[in-house]
Amino acid sequence: MDVRENKKTVWETNGPLETSRLAYCLGQQAQPGQVYGLDGDLGAGKTVFAQGFASGLGIEGPVNSPTFTIMQQYEDGRLPLYHFDVYRIGSLEEMEEVGYEDCFYGDGVCLVEWSDLIEGLLPKEAVRIRIEKDLSRGFDYRRILVGPCR
Repeated sequence: MDVRENKKTVWETNGPLETSRLAYCLGQQAQPGQVYGLDGDLGAGKTVFAQGFASGLGIEGPVNSPTFTIMQQYEDGRLPLYHFDVYRIGSLEEMEEVGYEDCFYGDGVCLVEWSDLIEGLLPKEAVRIRIEKDLSRGFDYRRILVGPCR
């Protein structure tokens, strides 16, 4: 699975472990300077995905959504991970205060939960990951779309 091919890929998972494994594979492939937008409804599995992604980068500590801090930085993997949760961003100026540009255009990898809220700030090369639930297919079923942001 190479997300740099500039085409959309659809994955289906049937539980948190499968979602985490998919994210782990993406984390293993992540390259310096990549930005991943992670979107989905509340409870869709964004945090599970972020934990698997971080594990794929070799990050061993706990990874939680930085809902109130906006950005959490992890340095103990093969690349720095800048994990954003922009759900509570009130304005794009708040992203500037956090120093998003240093992260988006630096040597680490960015994972941005609720990225659709800051669409205009994402680099054109960003990869969009959308997690969708379909309760008619089971409580743990997820459809995960991975592809270009624009």
